[in-house]
Amino acid sequence: MPEKRKYELRKRAAQLDETRRRITEATVELHRTVGPAATQISEIARRAGVQRVTVYNHFPDESSLLSACSAHWRALHPAPDPARWASTEDPGAQRRLVLRDLYAWYRETAPMTANVLRDATTIPALGAIVDRGLGAWLGRVRQILADSVGARGAGRDRVDAATRAAVDLHFWHALAPLGDAEAAELGAALIELAAGKPLTAGRTAKRASARSSAASTAARSARSKS
Repeated sequence: MPEKRKYELRKRAAQLDETRRRITEATVELHRTVGPAATQISEIARRAGVQRVTVYNHFPDESSLLSACSAHWRALHPAPDPARWASTEDPGAQRRLVLRDLYAWYRETAPMTANVLRDATTIPALGAIVDRGLGAWLGRVRQILADSVGARGAGRDRVDAATRAAVDLHFWHALAPLGDAEAAELGAALIELAAGKPLTAGRTAKRASARSSAASTAARSARSKS
């Protein structure tokens, strides 16, 4: 093949990739701001600077466009890796680490995550993508949290219900003003309460901090009297 022809093909491929990228980024931003259900092809085309037919040329069906957007978003905002939590030996500390990481990720991605989870219930193609991706990952998070307390039988049912609540985006949103660390403490405490376990990890640290503060105060008081 002549070099000129090869150059033209490479240039054409680069142009197609650039157009696909603009379409994907325009769609992702619309999903983040108004949600997948309210996103219109005409608005995608306008923001990407292309015609409607160009959008369909690159993404012939809803599923292909949603899949491209999902992959693009995950690359920019990867969810925490569960392998990071496995190295934490203390179960109570692990529960809090898992929830702190989860809540920090929710804080970073809240508008998009909320829109996607909401619209996944009404858009079958989106629901399938969520089930395979975010839904499966959240299921793994719940399993790690539930396994960390070792409950069985009826106790496991209580723990499973508590982990579903603690992992839910709306649970985090309600506690978000407290900060992610405090929200994680409350989420872990809920799971431990469901398992019938003493709430040791966070409370032990707080008691130690309180004792240290009291000791410091007493020492200062003694010095001031001497």
